[in-house]
Amino acid sequence: MSSTEPLRPARTRYAPSPTGRTHLGNLRTALFSWLLARRTGGQFILRIEDTDRNRFVPEAQAELMDSLRWLGITWDEGPDVGGAFAPYVQSQNREAYAAVAEQLVKAGAAYYCNCTPERLEVVRKLQQSRGQPPRYDNHCRDRALEAGPDRVIRLKMPEDGVTAVPDLVRHEVRFENRLIGDPVLLKSDGYPTYHLAVVVDDHRMQISHVLRAEEWLPSTPIHIHLYEALGWTHPVWAHLPLVTDFERRKIKKRDSGQGDEEYAEYVEMARVSTLREKGFLPGAVMNFLAFLGWHPSTTQEIFDPEGLIEAFSLDRLSDSPGVFDVDRLMWFNQQHLKRLSASQLATLALPSLGAAYPDSARLDDKAWLEKLIASVRDELITVTDVSERTRFAFHDPVEMSPEALEHLGTPKAYLALKELRESLPAEDTISPEAAEALFKGLRERLKSNQGLNGKQIMQPIRAALTGVTGGAHLTDIVVLIGADACRRRIDQALHHNI
Repeated sequence: MSSTEPLRPARTRYAPSPTGRTHLGNLRTALFSWLLARRTGGQFILRIEDTDRNRFVPEAQAELMDSLRWLGITWDEGPDVGGAFAPYVQSQNREAYAAVAEQLVKAGAAYYCNCTPERLEVVRKLQQSRGQPPRYDNHCRDRALEAGPDRVIRLKMPEDGVTAVPDLVRHEVRFENRLIGDPVLLKSDGYPTYHLAVVVDDHRMQISHVLRAEEWLPSTPIHIHLYEALGWTHPVWAHLPLVTDFERRKIKKRDSGQGDEEYAEYVEMARVSTLREKGFLPGAVMNFLAFLGWHPSTTQEIFDPEGLIEAFSLDRLSDSPGVFDVDRLMWFNQQHLKRLSASQLATLALPSLGAAYPDSARLDDKAWLEKLIASVRDELITVTDVSERTRFAFHDPVEMSPEALEHLGTPKAYLALKELRESLPAEDTISPEAAEALFKGLRERLKSNQGLNGKQIMQPIRAALTGVTGGAHLTDIVVLIGADACRRRIDQALHHNI
């Protein structure tokens, strides 16, 4: 066991804020936390941090939970399944946070503040004009204000020295206390800030390991001093690198990418709803996500969920940003598709095929459908590609692409098509063995008698039978569509040679 591996079952949590659509950057944090809990035989908790009421989106929580389930991430405790440490929605626990804040005031570790937004803005602009980092100037720290309307509670931070943050990814990070200022713990509306709520909940839920985005690293000194003021032991932290595009821009859940077409494509593709619509497999997305900030101890790249759980370890987390590479995601999905049986793939593809070809009776023929899917398996990137790749099996007559037509207007194409038509059996059904023999004899005769090479034979035949220039093996195609359809399509293609 590595030096960063927990010596006991880990209690981890995923604590998202329902403020926008779920994207892969959010789920990467959930995945690593889930993998750690499952790897150590611990528990994974889902907690909803909805205290930012200005940005709260009611439907975002349901989408988030649905996305987790789709990916295969299950939780042991949470809003829907309950648990010993309920509530698991922060807005339902406001009284507990307020009580802790009041406790800190009584202990002299926090104080009331009545600074108005206007005063805080003046202070911010003054600091900016002096080239100073923005921070609260601790104006109310020694005023001994009492509780009252429009007042917040702030934590007393050390005004000098440094706070060392222990972190599993970056080891130790040091922050100067004089640059931090006294943060708000309880807002005037009675809602806690992130700082107070996260510390209270992680403590009461007995969270042992907190994996979260690196953007929270500068806030961790506040959390350390809050733990100390309350006499609690803080969890182990691992601050994960951001998920970015190729320009190292963070992918944000509330960002539409407006004004930048390339970035907008990244944002849209990073959304779980988009990936589901496009037919990506949840196992492939999980596999891809795991490699955004982590790597195994071997060169293996393709993992199922059980394999990821077995291989996961904290000491192989990276401190470099994870680049959301759409091409690599597609590669992972293609590899996972290839691992499915023909029956599994046919089941997944049936909704897409049914939508594209609702009047086709062939979709009820399971054996035929599995052969069809198997014929295009290696071409598929996502499940929804099936309907386009299998057009040849449903369109009769076929729709000729401009590229396919280029292969039909020559004397050599005429010879190849005429020879194939004359070689087709009278019966409609063609077995795989008969198809192999058919094309073997065809190539030999046309090469010997007409001097045609393989491309001059097969390209016009493919164009005639499918209307395109690439795709399934020709032997598979004639088996799937039958001799009668082959004759009709050859006649259609020969018409283009007149």
